Amino acid sequence: MRLAQFISKEMEAILAEWESFAATLLPAAQGLTSPELRDHAQQILDAIAKDLCTPQTRQAQLAKSHGRMPPMIDAPETAAQTHAVLRARGGFDINQLTAEYRALRAAVLRLWLDSCGPQTDELDDVIRFNEAIDQALTESVNFFTAQVDQSRNLLLGMLGHDMRSPLQTIQVTAHHLAKLNDGQEVSTAAARLIRSGARMQALLEDMLDFSRTRLGLGIRVTQTSVDLGALVADELDQLRAAHAGRTVKLEITGDTRTTCDGRRIQQMLGNLVGNAFKYGEPTADVKVLVAGNGGEVSIEVVNRGPAIPPSALHRIFEPLERGPGAEGKPGEQDSLGLGLYIAQEIVRAHRGDINARSDQAETVFTVRLPRHSASA
Repeated sequence: MRLAQFISKEMEAILAEWESFAATLLPAAQGLTSPELRDHAQQILDAIAKDLCTPQTRQAQLAKSHGRMPPMIDAPETAAQTHAVLRARGGFDINQLTAEYRALRAAVLRLWLDSCGPQTDELDDVIRFNEAIDQALTESVNFFTAQVDQSRNLLLGMLGHDMRSPLQTIQVTAHHLAKLNDGQEVSTAAARLIRSGARMQALLEDMLDFSRTRLGLGIRVTQTSVDLGALVADELDQLRAAHAGRTVKLEITGDTRTTCDGRRIQQMLGNLVGNAFKYGEPTADVKVLVAGNGGEVSIEVVNRGPAIPPSALHRIFEPLERGPGAEGKPGEQDSLGLGLYIAQEIVRAHRGDINARSDQAETVFTVRLPRHSASA
């Protein structure tokens, strides 16, 4: 008996094996009913049986074995994809999901061999069956991973949003205590609360921006006409006050009037200069160059210090990446490793570009913005 016929004929026995194995995947499977344990298993097997009966080219065979078959035209999702989403929502992990397919593969082939003892000319069915299982597994894993990522990003967004109100209460209270001037001890405690609240606020803003970009929403920008040189000068004044002892030199050339989201550009600049403070030579000046040239304006942040290795430089704008030796850097415990990633997303929202270069002499981050950028 050919394998496709066997699957259709012995569907209930195969589903019983699937259900029995799925019930062992604790704690996620605890309390699930039989239909919930079997979730979409029959539809997956029906699709595999149909595939086994369908003529297949060598190119299609190779694509399927790599899990790269084109999507179906008449259905938004395959049974394997829907199964993955429901398993992710049900609390199963990726190892349990893949284990279901390994068990299914073994059960079908064992039952078939025990029942029929297939002939040599039917062994091609085994290859076709394994390819179909690999395709279904790939579809499930891709959708499972996407569902987990989306759930995590939604959680980050909700957490960051809900933490804003209590944090604002703490900050308002701290500023009130500072104004009371009720002795040195109270003033010192209030100042500590204000500094810690500011750091937490920065972390929350980074987390919210990160969750928006991972959900495909991008960085929100509201653009107005500004003088970029004056905007940068104002932000550098605040950075100098927050980093006593560090020197930042500003050079402005050309016409720096443009259209942008001033608050976001200052956030981007703060991330770049903060990165220069963290990884550059502590006694060296940080230089910021602002220039207007034709249809674009640019900002360069230059610092001296150890060169960034090429292996790290090409990943430097990726989220959760930190520079070499970051663990020992002051204040790194207050960082999520999102500063450069968010800086890049802000530049992209302005339809600009950002790049970095580094050698033994200096590290330079260059931002180029169109003078009249379109909102993302």
